Amino acid sequence: MTTLEDRPNTALLVVDTQAGVVAGAHDRDAVVARIGRLVERAREAAVPVVWIQHSDEKLAKNSDDWQIAPELTPAESEPRVDKSYSDAFEDSALESTLARLRAGQLFVAGAETDECIRATLHGAVVRGYDATLVADAHTTEDHTEWGAPKPADVIAHTNLYWEYHSAPGRRAGTVETEKADFAGAA
Repeated sequence: MTTLEDRPNTALLVVDTQAGVVAGAHDRDAVVARIGRLVERAREAAVPVVWIQHSDEKLAKNSDDWQIAPELTPAESEPRVDKSYSDAFEDSALESTLARLRAGQLFVAGAETDECIRATLHGAVVRGYDATLVADAHTTEDHTEWGAPKPADVIAHTNLYWEYHSAPGRRAGTVETEKADFAGAA
């Protein structure tokens, strides 16, 4: 039900699942494994997987920490989008990549929940996309020393919030990895 014209397709966005980003993430191994399963399921359904990689002064492009986590392997044909802001749409090639794919419905997974996941979800809906958060396939580090809630609480609150998010003519919501329905989406 996207408000974007001629965008009947679906894409999976895998946000910042980079070695240095997920190294200290909450429930890291289980979340990365679920992301891997989600990627497999998208590929089986011929749904494009778009890999998003952040870089900034703390995460240098092409460094070991910048690389995708070793358990995940982007296919040569899958687009990679470099970004420098929390919202993956800001000053990046994400919009043009999704336009080329004719994607109007997005599934979103990755890291970090309280920064790049939230910002990208909001960025998608504001720009007219339908955006589904894969509830068990995103994570964050422990930021409690700066006053943030515990990671599990950040994840749970984000899932609760996004489950009930809405905007005119667009859909939001959450789904578990094994219930993500890529059937018929392409």
